[in-house]
Amino acid sequence: MTNVKIMSSRSPQQEPGASARAASDGIDIDQPVDLVVLACKSNALRCRLLGSDREITLRTAVRDEFPGAIITVTPAKQWTHARHLYLSGEITAIRSDVVALGLQPLSLRERGEWDPADEYWAEDGEPIQDWAKPIIARGQRPMFEMEQVIPGADPDDFESDPIVAAADLHEAGDAGGASEIFMKLLARDLRCLDAHAHLGRIEFHRNPQQAMRHYETGVAIGALSLGPKFEGVLPWGCTDNHPFLRCLNGAGLSAWRLNERPTATAVFQKMLWLNPTDNQGARFNLAAIESGRSWEGFGDGT
Repeated sequence: MTNVKIMSSRSPQQEPGASARAASDGIDIDQPVDLVVLACKSNALRCRLLGSDREITLRTAVRDEFPGAIITVTPAKQWTHARHLYLSGEITAIRSDVVALGLQPLSLRERGEWDPADEYWAEDGEPIQDWAKPIIARGQRPMFEMEQVIPGADPDDFESDPIVAAADLHEAGDAGGASEIFMKLLARDLRCLDAHAHLGRIEFHRNPQQAMRHYETGVAIGALSLGPKFEGVLPWGCTDNHPFLRCLNGAGLSAWRLNERPTATAVFQKMLWLNPTDNQGARFNLAAIESGRSWEGFGDGT
């Protein structure tokens, strides 16, 4: 979608030629504005100005928007309440561009060396599967654990974990309550990958396209830490790698369900490269795709 130039911060006193309708915070309701979606409700989006920390609530009918999306809005009206800025208007474009969000990449902690010689690949006398051959041939690689961000969680108190609380709500049938918690986490920090993964899981059966958006956003945010030439391993045995690997798995399953088989194949191959012990069963998904099978029975999106 076409990028729209954002109005820079200014005031009528600083620039006499500025529109008389431009507010002191720099939003000109005569011009389109780009906003980053932080969280979604049924009738509003919590956002921030792209390139700024200024938060705004956009009153609108929520459709396909998702946390991490960049939306272009043609403003109709703005007002403040309790020092918070509100905006109404029409969303004219929506795009994904994680790099443009200006997020601090999640840190990677070194966890030693991974050696394929230490892994089980096949029973004696049985051939090694094709997917494993290039991984074994590559030899030793460094292992890493990706930083996990959970706003509000106390690392010393398991019961304080909002991800666990929200997941319990979802399992109990309260998808709305679970989604609200996950949205609040992302409003505080879009790098909470587990929130993206769980929102994808909630949407997986009722709206796989929306699930794909959640998963792909989590994958893209995690990829900021890896870069295009990452050749290390993110083992499942390092717990903080779980959110990123869940996002990958969900993206693969969603693509498979949407019959985007080349995309699904590429995702599952990437998972095997990152986590060769394959705790999530990517090798079985690959085999099923190659045999022409559908996604049914191969996971619920996580």
